[in-house]
Amino acid sequence: MRKSLYGHCNFMVLLVALIVGISLIFLTEDGGFFRQPGLEAKITKEPIILDQEAISLDKDHPLIRGAMAVQERHHHRLTAIPEVVGTAIGLTEAGRLSILVLTKDIVGPGVIPEILEDMPVHIRVTGEIFALKNLSPDKSNKINPTAATGWFPRPVPIGVSTGNAGQCSAGTIGARVKDGQGNVYALSNNHVYALENKAAIESEVLQPGLYDTGCVYSSQNVIGTLSDFEPIVFSTSASNKVDAAIASSTTALLGNSTPAGGYGIPNSKTAAAKIYQSVQKYGRTTSLTKGTITGINATVNVGYSSGTARFVGQIVVRSSRPFIKPGDSGSLLVTNNSYCYPVGLLFAGNASGTYAIANPIGAVLTSFGVTIDGK
Repeated sequence: MRKSLYGHCNFMVLLVALIVGISLIFLTEDGGFFRQPGLEAKITKEPIILDQEAISLDKDHPLIRGAMAVQERHHHRLTAIPEVVGTAIGLTEAGRLSILVLTKDIVGPGVIPEILEDMPVHIRVTGEIFALKNLSPDKSNKINPTAATGWFPRPVPIGVSTGNAGQCSAGTIGARVKDGQGNVYALSNNHVYALENKAAIESEVLQPGLYDTGCVYSSQNVIGTLSDFEPIVFSTSASNKVDAAIASSTTALLGNSTPAGGYGIPNSKTAAAKIYQSVQKYGRTTSLTKGTITGINATVNVGYSSGTARFVGQIVVRSSRPFIKPGDSGSLLVTNNSYCYPVGLLFAGNASGTYAIANPIGAVLTSFGVTIDGK
């Protein structure tokens, strides 16, 4: 009898151990479930050496693809937290791949998990993210004395004030682009040229924008007409990829280089965004600024006059000083070297300007079937 009870107890112990073992296999730290074997993201636990010659941390890298899979699986959970404005793929200070979470304010402990599927999560308090077009005077936003707000002789440079004749506002000419037939266009944002989907095709585009002429229109400031734009869907469940528009122009009216003191002529060849890539831009308000790409594959909620729009697949740029300010929307993001490879089209940022959001330039150019008219 005692032997039988002993055997029964051993059986129960083994059964409990088996149940616990199975639970540990399937349950994650946060109560979720792992994917089937072979579907988990393969994320390195070792720091990544940031040598641009040795490793290219763009969206095609296997480690980045694995990290993006984790981000996608948990994005809705993270953005359901009221303070969260976006997520991206970045690196921790120790150099490990991580999920970057952008928040409006400081979040209390335990609200955002520290690890997701063995991948660290790091938080950056950015405040809300807005489309950065100048609409009204802002005394707290002092204009850079070298700002490109005035009238420029024709052909006008890129990186200077521009806007649609239908609104007293101002943004930036990002680049001169061309199609397969040799036609040239000024590239900027939808919210600069198409006025958040509201402007009519063939409406006039000006240099400088009306904001910089005291809202006084002059036909001498016309450099082209709105040719095409990518509509923005104003919803926090949308999947907008670009905030972009083009205006038909001519080489007599539009040049392809920044003003003196800028980076010059952008390259006709583009480059993919990479984590920790050094970049620069020339814009209407802050002129030449430099920063670092700290996030790719970003999903971000961006505030506009027409509402909030969610963007996916975006680029996050960080700088210790203001990198972008109202009026810089439409600036071309290029590599910070002599090649000046276009990387993105800037359209949004936070109040301090130390965080900026850009569309990947490949998605922008594909939308209109154009290429950068550069060197």
